[in-house]
Amino acid sequence: MGTLGVSIYPSKTSIQAMQDYLDLAAGLGYTRIFTSMLEVAEQPAKTLELFKTIIEYGNSLGMATTIDINPALFKTLNIAYEDLSLFKQLGASAIRLDEGFTGLEEARMTHNQLGLKIELNISRGQHYIEMVTDFGPNQQQLIGSHNFYPQLYTGLDADYMVAAAAQYKALNLPTAAFVDTPSGQIGPWPNSDLMVTTEIQRTMPIASQVRYLKAVGVIDDILIASSQVSEADLKAVAAAFYEPVTGLTVELADQTSAIEAQIVYDEMHLYRGDYSGYMMRSSQTRVKFKAEAFPPHDVQTIQAGDITIGNDTAGQYKGELQVALKTRPNNGQHNVVGHVITADLPLLPLIKPWHSFKLVR
Repeated sequence: MGTLGVSIYPSKTSIQAMQDYLDLAAGLGYTRIFTSMLEVAEQPAKTLELFKTIIEYGNSLGMATTIDINPALFKTLNIAYEDLSLFKQLGASAIRLDEGFTGLEEARMTHNQLGLKIELNISRGQHYIEMVTDFGPNQQQLIGSHNFYPQLYTGLDADYMVAAAAQYKALNLPTAAFVDTPSGQIGPWPNSDLMVTTEIQRTMPIASQVRYLKAVGVIDDILIASSQVSEADLKAVAAAFYEPVTGLTVELADQTSAIEAQIVYDEMHLYRGDYSGYMMRSSQTRVKFKAEAFPPHDVQTIQAGDITIGNDTAGQYKGELQVALKTRPNNGQHNVVGHVITADLPLLPLIKPWHSFKLVR
């Protein structure tokens, strides 16, 4: 299983605030820290000391830090890619190459004797990873992470994100991507409409973003892009990340009965493998709740994302829960007991036949 991470931006936050934030995150199971040195201050020595202080504090909590850098930073700090000792002195576990070099430099960096991991920018896509692997890197010290995109409509296309990350997974390289939330108070840039990896995430609650990145199957680690997010959001991310199966957030209809609500929220559902394409069928509920009564209500046309339960007129299908994948007529035998929230609808095609899933409040 992958890991969870938070971000810190030392040039914009007090030491005490960052320490308190890392204490909270570590207590919830976060083990990674992302930070950026792309905007080194005019006083590099003072800036480096600040980074060293907070990175070492993270290390004391068992949290490994990745520092985001680019080729210009090597010039600013007067260091060569053959000598990465500065980053080790700061206490970093990995350096992330936001722009990267030609492939040769990255490969050589992975052979460092300091134990530093070299984190590539997955979002570059194309043949970048092949450019690096052509030069024989030490794959034990090679990982990747996607970018985050603060501006509206600049986030990655979902299919592109998956395809780019799949190149790394094919080489058994760990991958990561970013989620974000409006409660995040601090980021590296002045303008931000959430710093997410894919554009589809921008309108999702942060827990749904986590479920989405888990469900696509090519992302290991999930990092919160902004810093100082609320405790509630930190907890929501951790809960979604450690869910054993994909969860879908559901709002119930007003007339839904107590027994129907129990079926929706309390059962572990299994998507039957002999699927029609019109719905995800969870058939065991009709066996377990066979003796219960399900008077007809809310028997309107079924829309994609609707949660239905077979009512008393449904014969052997009484009590069966279904999640609609397409709009279809209702023959009066299906009570529409709730609906998957709009932000979670992109998760529906990612749940495959024979996969288990939960419906959550």
